[in-house]
Amino acid sequence: MSDLKGLIEKRRSPNNFIEGIKIPKEDFQEIFELLKLAPSCFNIQHANYLVITDEDKKEALREAAFNQYKIHTASAAILVLGDKDAYKKSDKIYSGMLNLKMISQFDYDQMINDINNLYEGRGKEFQRDEAIRNASLSAMMFMLIAKDKGWDTCPMIGFDQNRVRELFNIPENLEIVMLITMGKEDTKKTRLRGYRRPVGEYVSFESFK
Repeated sequence: MSDLKGLIEKRRSPNNFIEGIKIPKEDFQEIFELLKLAPSCFNIQHANYLVITDEDKKEALREAAFNQYKIHTASAAILVLGDKDAYKKSDKIYSGMLNLKMISQFDYDQMINDINNLYEGRGKEFQRDEAIRNASLSAMMFMLIAKDKGWDTCPMIGFDQNRVRELFNIPENLEIVMLITMGKEDTKKTRLRGYRRPVGEYVSFESFK
């Protein structure tokens, strides 16, 4: 197992990648197999991913992202999507546990009822917030797993949401949370790491004074 501290310290958000490098499908498969273990509220797994490696599609995405050069040089662009309707599919997740007798019928019914009460009771805004929250947890884990496999990533939000949705036929229930560019960093263009606030400036214990 990799050293987590070292992995976190080495992870950067590169502005440019080495052009022309292909990411093997096997690497993506291994990343997403591990990513299934990411946490999510009630384990309803809001996160969805659209992986774009086709050069023409990547260039179309670049245009929708205000022509940011890193998309051109990246080996892949990954759209992280949060499902606002994930709670409606919770029966599929918990029915397997019910069938395997991991939970009782009572527990199953109670879980589905609790999930529906939470998500329907708090409304559309909460459903959208939850999609973003849970997909963001997954996205950070994606970047760490990718780094562990030797790939560099950069999270981005600078793009036209409507244009991207149109380009890739993204269903309305999927909220576009972020874009992640992925490849091998061009270290000739690495910038110094930006200033990080001391722990005492952003962490409080027990309450704020």
